[in-house]
Amino acid sequence: MLDRSILEQVAFLLKGLNTDIVLKAACGESHPKAGEFKDFLQDFCSCSDRVKLEISVDDSERLEFSLLRNGTDTGVMFRGIPGGHEFSSLLLAVLNAGGIGKNLPDEAVERRIRSIAGPVRLRTYVSLTCTNCPDVVQALNVVALLNPSVSHEIVDGALWQDEVDRLGIQGVPSVFANDELIHVGRGNLAALLAKLEDKFGSEVVSEDVSPVERNYDVVVIGGGPAGASAAIYSARKGLRVAVVGERVGGQVKDTVGIENLISVPYTTGDKLAADLKEHLGHYDIDVFENRTVAGVALEEQVKRIEIKGGETFTSPAVIIATGANWRRLGVEGEADYIGRGVAFCPHCDGPFYKGRHVAVIGGGNSGIEAAIDLAGICSKVTVIEFADELRADTVLQNKANSLDNVEIFTATQTMKVIGDGKKVTAIEVKDRKTEELRTIALDGIFVQIGLAANSKPFENVLELTERKEIKTDTYCRTSLPGVYAAGDVTDVPYKQIIIAMGEGAKAALSAFDDRVRGLI
Repeated sequence: MLDRSILEQVAFLLKGLNTDIVLKAACGESHPKAGEFKDFLQDFCSCSDRVKLEISVDDSERLEFSLLRNGTDTGVMFRGIPGGHEFSSLLLAVLNAGGIGKNLPDEAVERRIRSIAGPVRLRTYVSLTCTNCPDVVQALNVVALLNPSVSHEIVDGALWQDEVDRLGIQGVPSVFANDELIHVGRGNLAALLAKLEDKFGSEVVSEDVSPVERNYDVVVIGGGPAGASAAIYSARKGLRVAVVGERVGGQVKDTVGIENLISVPYTTGDKLAADLKEHLGHYDIDVFENRTVAGVALEEQVKRIEIKGGETFTSPAVIIATGANWRRLGVEGEADYIGRGVAFCPHCDGPFYKGRHVAVIGGGNSGIEAAIDLAGICSKVTVIEFADELRADTVLQNKANSLDNVEIFTATQTMKVIGDGKKVTAIEVKDRKTEELRTIALDGIFVQIGLAANSKPFENVLELTERKEIKTDTYCRTSLPGVYAAGDVTDVPYKQIIIAMGEGAKAALSAFDDRVRGLI
């Protein structure tokens, strides 16, 4: 089933494995994919003498296997055939079970994972075509591998459609913890770990662990284009620099194609994030990923950044580059139906609405691009734009207007998301010119209304705009001396990668200039 070139690559990667791994499988011969399932596992296990297959066959419809490490269950189970984007999740799970792999967290994050109070049964429903699913699957696999009181089951939703329908799942990845839905959509280890800690609490694993304080000349909060640029420019001045954030790349990793980064005709979000990480590695920069800011004290000369889990970073100069996330509507019913009809990623969740009627909220480039993509899958797409006219590029508007199954309403306000308790059934909108309310029956809603600044940790200490963006001057200085901000978290106009990079460089140069002049 797996072609020779893939098998050779897997064999090369598994060479460093020094732990015995068993894929303990159960295969129901009555399942139409039983043969494919067995062939897949046999091919995978043929790549290493360290990886064995134990398979039991019965007359059920089961297709599942667990990972055992030196004869002990790791808590990681796959239900289905992890091909497509999830093949990397299987490969990394095997490597991680053997204690290797670049995605394994450092000691501080590992301590937080081991402290999660169990038992916790995680179950993630995925689509093999979803580009966001592997990040969530791989993060939760690491949690299960490091904490014996946590288990994680990965389910290919396409093979268990009855189960998906019963649970009302309309978006992937959908994560359940002890049978309660706790997460839908894109995610990373830092965000997921914070959710698990908030829900289940933490236990003291060792009494010997004391709080960790790390001191630097410059601390950059955020690892996206602005943060990476700020760190590199600071390091080139000979300063001791730390990058603290959830992940290098930030929101860039959620971007599929990038065609407007000048001098780079085309790249992808994943590739650009990898390039940022490689560039950071060329300098003496300490990168601390999977960190969530718990609190800040920025008023004194020495600034303090408290990290969830007990770490503290101190520095006379702090550059905030925490970026932004997708903005929500904030209307009645939206939060109740996220993952059950309210979605944010047309690429991942669009296939759930094949042949159905959906709405796209937002008439900018992302909204009209989403409408065009969904028009090829859905029976009808209704675009709802608050402003009097669309904001998307003319070429996109012309394409959308040429599609028979796309209708566009401008000067229209979304008022309410309506559902039956299990899924979305309609949306209520208001004509802003006539004040007329009407209800549109539909099956799904894709929210594409721009970005919201990730400024919450700083809202009580820095001056913000009405949109909760950090106010900066032309030198990226904020309302507090020694605190600078760059990129999408600020009020700089136009949220673009190339602008964020320039702002990051500017913030670093301003911080260095203030240092030379004795201002910080």
